[in-house]
Formats: sequence, C-alpha cells, structure tokens
Amino acid sequence: MLVDTHCHIHEPSYSLGGDEVLRRGQAAGVEKVICVGTNELSSRQAVEFAAKHEGAYASIGVHPHDTKDGWGEIAKIEPTEKLVAIGEIGLDYFYTHSPREVQIKALEEQLDIATPHNLPVIFHVREAFDDFWPIFDNFHGLRGVLHSYTDSEVNMEKGLKRGLYIGVNGISTFTKDNAQQQMFAHIPLEKMLLETDAPFLTPAPFRGTINEPVYIRRIAEYHAEGRGLSLEEVAIATTANANALFAI
Repeated sequence: MLVDTHCHIHEPSYSLGGDEVLRRGQAAGVEKVICVGTNELSSRQAVEFAAKHEGAYASIGVHPHDTKDGWGEIAKIEPTEKLVAIGEIGLDYFYTHSPREVQIKALEEQLDIATPHNLPVIFHVREAFDDFWPIFDNFHGLRGVLHSYTDSEVNMEKGLKRGLYIGVNGISTFTKDNAQQQMFAHIPLEKMLLETDAPFLTPAPFRGTINEPVYIRRIAEYHAEGRGLSLEEVAIATTANANALFAI
C-alpha cells in the first residue's frame, strides 16, 4: 500500500475529477490520500470530499500566498474523524503574494489552532527558514512535515532534529540540481513521506500531464531504485510514516 500525503484533487478546478483519480490510484495500490486545503474555501471542500470518499482524508489551512485574504474562518471548521492535519501553512518569500508580516501572523495563529487539537502540521516553507525556525521553536510539541522539500541539507537536518518528516514529490524525479539530488538521497527512509501535490509537479517520465495520486507509485519506484531497495520496502516504510504522523 502507498499513501499520497499531499494532493489537491478535491478542488472543483481539478480537471480529471476526484472520483476517477481515486479509483486509478487505488487500483495501483495508492489506497489513501490526504486532500490539503490552501484557503478557507478549499479547506472546507477538502473536509467535504473526505467525508464522501473512502480512503480520502483532509487537512485545513491557509497557504502563505493566500494569507492576505484572511485565515480566521479556519478555526470555525468543525473537527471530524477524517480531518487529520493543519496545513498547508507556512512562509513563502520566493513570491510576495502576501506581505511577510501577514504570513508570519497567519502562521502563528494557525499553529495556535493545531496545538490544542494535537494535530500534525503540513508546512510550506520556501526561502524563509531563517524566520521559520524561531517561530517553530516558540511552539512546544509540534509534529509535522516539511512539504515539497527542496531546500538545503542543512535545513533538512534542522527539521529532522525537530522530529519533522520530509515530504518528497515529483521534483525529486526530474531536478537537475546535484545538491538537491544529494539531499534527497540522504533523507532517512524512516522520515520520508511521499506526496504528489496533484495537479502540480508531475514526476518524470509523465511531465506535461496533469498529476494525480497514481503517480505516487512512480515516485516510490524512483527512490527505491536510487537506494537499491525494492518498491515494497519503500512502500512499507513510507506508509508506516504516514500512519505514524497522521493516524490514518
């Protein structure tokens, strides 16, 4: 069994249709997916989608790009058994869609939501780790994953020391950056989570098509080949990691 720990197939704009891609994924062994919110509406849609589909779970949060439009309604979404995380939330300084001070406030206030509910957090951090680590360290007992991680091995080690998992997606199959490839090779298997970020970041050799959970299998195969492991070994380890973090 494989788990797609991060996708957006619940959104109405997803052109392939959530029902069909779930069936294709399950037929290939991708039996569970986590549908991740990026704003208040998309978070509610994730919860509704998860409630209607076996094997689908939800995470709610406001992406740093969208924090300029507010995030307060997130706290009003009722917890359910299939709501398993807060996210994706964080800081993104690569773009300036939302001011940095707004992103920081939104991150802190959404962490205030995660903490009392003991929910893990899906973190989106891009070119902002200098500000991110002090904020993270101000909260005690945080659990989570660095989603779509492509940063330095130094920051990866800082995340691992804090107990965080590392989210690996299709980027790892097509990046030409040697430092990134070395970093991916050094992620401990017991701290690796697989994700598609569908519809984005389709892995090689399927670039140019819309991403979907079935491609988790290709990402797992890629890392199995690179580490001299079987697909089964990678599937067992990463599924255990997903179960440990998200309790799914």
